[in-house]
Amino acid sequence: MTGTITLAALIDEAERRLDAAGVTFGHGTTNARDEAAWLVLWRLGRPLDLDLHAHAADPVAPGDAEAVRALIDTRIRTRKPAAYLTGEAWLQGVPFHVDERVIVPRSFIAELIAAVPQADPIDPWLGAHTRRVLDLCTGNGSLAVLAALAWPEVTVDASDLSADALAVAARNVARHGLQDRIRLLQSDGWAALHDRYDLILCNPPYVSRARMEALPAEYRAEPALALDGGSDGSDDGMDFVRHLLAHALDHMNPDAVLVLEIGHERAHFERAFPTLPVVWLHTSGGDDAVLLITRDALAAAQADLPPDPHRPTP
Repeated sequence: MTGTITLAALIDEAERRLDAAGVTFGHGTTNARDEAAWLVLWRLGRPLDLDLHAHAADPVAPGDAEAVRALIDTRIRTRKPAAYLTGEAWLQGVPFHVDERVIVPRSFIAELIAAVPQADPIDPWLGAHTRRVLDLCTGNGSLAVLAALAWPEVTVDASDLSADALAVAARNVARHGLQDRIRLLQSDGWAALHDRYDLILCNPPYVSRARMEALPAEYRAEPALALDGGSDGSDDGMDFVRHLLAHALDHMNPDAVLVLEIGHERAHFERAFPTLPVVWLHTSGGDDAVLLITRDALAAAQADLPPDPHRPTP
């Protein structure tokens, strides 16, 4: 294609191509229109919050339009999430660096951290005692950063098994100037963690075997380590969660709470932990994606919890 094209026409063209190619969304956008606008504006170096109506007739030079088309080609051909192509993602309006060493941040827990206190379902469990926070399975560090930004009085430990993920997290911690309040730790689950916390946030690998096998290409482009909940051999996706709950009590201060994301795996969670009383928290993902466990509830159910698959009983 040659000649000058308007910004609106270029976005329309990109939208049609993404739609026709059947790419999968969910890594920062939920539809072809929003993803087209994101990729076009990013490639052109325009602000992502540009008023598209006011700038619809802006001309795009032929060379710039071809650069956009090449980017759309790459998105369609590779099926990589757009965030990997741009190197950036946003969670609750906060920008984060991402690359293929980490999953694209999209945790529903972020909504709870960012909510105003009057509407935040975890706020009743927090208070003056909330000073130490742990973000377990931190990935690119986004939940740790959001927690530090939301609660200026807390310090945050952010841990992950992956050294590659922690390198990305370090970049995001530095980006937001939080090096003095966020400590990054490499740990296989609880193995290298020895402190106690008032609030534990965890968005672990929890995807069941059947769902892993059905993932679209865009999700298979992400590190399986951060998604696959059957790393110890189960089909239900609850392997890391079993490890988490088997030892969480040893890392919780009095009045501590644990906020855990399990996505679409509520049925598997409830079969794995049938006697554990939890509070299901409402997010845009519904009432099944995130739950809260108090220390007292965990203590009461401790004897009924399944064994830790990371460290089988001799």
